[in-house]
Amino acid sequence: MTSFPTAAAGALLALSVAASTAPADAAKELAPTGRLRAAINFGNPVLAQKQPGSGEPGGVSVALARELGRRLGVPVDLVPFAEAGRVADAARDGSWDIAFLAIDPVRAAGIDFTAPYVLIEGTYAVPAASKLQAIEDIDRDGIRVGVAKDSAYDLFLTRNLSRAQIVRAADTAASVDLLRHGEVDALAGVKQPLASLVASHPEWRVIPGRFMEIDQAMCLPKGRETGLRFVQAFIEEMKASGFVAHALEASGRGDVPVAPPAPQP
Repeated sequence: MTSFPTAAAGALLALSVAASTAPADAAKELAPTGRLRAAINFGNPVLAQKQPGSGEPGGVSVALARELGRRLGVPVDLVPFAEAGRVADAARDGSWDIAFLAIDPVRAAGIDFTAPYVLIEGTYAVPAASKLQAIEDIDRDGIRVGVAKDSAYDLFLTRNLSRAQIVRAADTAASVDLLRHGEVDALAGVKQPLASLVASHPEWRVIPGRFMEIDQAMCLPKGRETGLRFVQAFIEEMKASGFVAHALEASGRGDVPVAPPAPQP
């Protein structure tokens, strides 16, 4: 848990940075059309969900997007996506102004990230009878790992698995089908959705531990330095004030840890 003095120092730093960047100046870069177009990845239910019954969007990333729009004094348009990889690809065609993605060096070629606002974990689901018992068991010859193409864990495992074979599916649902049909030995994913999946499929189980920490951040297309400074300070304030923790709790994700304050320069 972040100590109060550390959190308070982060908040003061964020406020001082924000004070040096006027909302009107930031809005010119963050919402060049006069509206803030926020890409929301509904493929990660830890961060964004559609409310039962109403179908209204909710979750911590939705709450942050709306609060940022309020600070900037502009309307917010939520741009829905089904997968993180599609959000990252769409940065090239200018269809969003801000987004919420896991920090990754491949994505950083065209996207600028704030410090993370939440920390989630990547792990594996396997058949209940599998001999695979630990994270360390996965990277072996002959092991097939299913992933959603261009997800944070696909990018990470591509760099870090040396012996196991990665089997890429078009999206998360298709990657689950790989496990269902026995086409892979393990399915990589975010811990909480995998746990929910296994709860309704007793023929599968989640391997304890994690193979990666997934640092979720707000991000912008590259080249918007004034806007980036503003959202960096904004995210630090949202963490320190309890806004992120409250939004997680309100969306039923209170078990997800808020990221610590960004290191001070």
